[in-house]
Amino acid sequence: MNLQGKRILLGVTGSIAAYKSAHLTRLLIKSGAEVQIIMSTSALDFITPLTLATLSKRPVFSDFSDKKTGEWHNHVELGLWADLFVVAPLSANSLAKFANGLCDNLLAATYLSARCPVMLAPAMDLDMYQHPAVRANLKRLSSFGNTLLDAESGELASGLSGQGRMMEPEHILAQVEIFFARKKDFQGKKVLITLGPTQEALDPVRFISNHSSGKMGLAIANAFKSRGAEVFLVAGPIALPLNPSDFHLRNVKSADDMYRAAQELHPKMDFCVFAAAVADYAPAQVAPEKIKKNDAEMSILLKKNVDIALELGKVKRPGQIHVGFALETENEEQHAKGKLERKNFDLIVLNSARDTGAGFQHDTNRVKIIHQDGRMTDSGLVLKSEVAEMILDEIKKAPVWI
Repeated sequence: MNLQGKRILLGVTGSIAAYKSAHLTRLLIKSGAEVQIIMSTSALDFITPLTLATLSKRPVFSDFSDKKTGEWHNHVELGLWADLFVVAPLSANSLAKFANGLCDNLLAATYLSARCPVMLAPAMDLDMYQHPAVRANLKRLSSFGNTLLDAESGELASGLSGQGRMMEPEHILAQVEIFFARKKDFQGKKVLITLGPTQEALDPVRFISNHSSGKMGLAIANAFKSRGAEVFLVAGPIALPLNPSDFHLRNVKSADDMYRAAQELHPKMDFCVFAAAVADYAPAQVAPEKIKKNDAEMSILLKKNVDIALELGKVKRPGQIHVGFALETENEEQHAKGKLERKNFDLIVLNSARDTGAGFQHDTNRVKIIHQDGRMTDSGLVLKSEVAEMILDEIKKAPVWI
């Protein structure tokens, strides 16, 4: 693919794999891209700015300002300039800074202020790569919507052999080409996504809820945004970072709150994805004061909550597509197909609570996507970001879309 006119910000951190950044720069330039390089201060010990500046045909930045001229290297402008930000290699140290918002160099500051999509290619020894702290940081960055270019296996600088090698420059180039080749096939479309749990108050300090993290809903939101859609989120209480500049965001707590917000937005939407885990029941009465503990047993009378997808399915207009979710523990397909018909979905995404590594809280998922006509696709166990792309591809196969 020709990358003519594409602006790529290339970050280089302190890793022996930094020598590969020269080859990557050459490949990107040869493909027609404009490449601006930012180096962390520790990267200067592994490869010279002169080498990278010669290959990129641009000055290489590593400090906030030029010490000789006083010229400021504006990290905000750098982030706005780029169509794509690639950090290759990404060391364990820079990984930790990115994941936790630390900002002690130009590269980290640019990452934290960048609005463009980000690809990260980690590189480190195999034991470091598998350390729980590193794995947690990688998961955290993935949850932010960054694309992780998983390390490859082979001989490492330590003399050991295993996973930890930075993805080869040719493979990174292929990923960049795929990114730019992705069609904006939802350009101009509006999508409503509900996500996260709801909280149903019992008293001023307690509530009934569930374990939903909102990760699947956010992955779908990021996929729609990257493919051109205008995304409206109605989010229950979640701990995930949601950038208000990326989405139209409404934060809610209860099922009634979520219903009112979704009901208001629904008529204007082309697509509605009901990914939230809405509590089926709520306390019939909310105590005005904190309920005190005593030795007696306690019973709570519950009332049935509004079924948001069902109610909005009744007023779905022609051409509007509704996507539902079902988390089941038994007779999964039978129950999912029942919801598909009952709630007027065009397709439904089925989770089994019995699948290891799938469902609430995980970064991975395994789903079956079922259409009205019975067609079904099994994702296998993959990252939720990959599931999200599959869901969008299946939406395009719905008869009303075709």
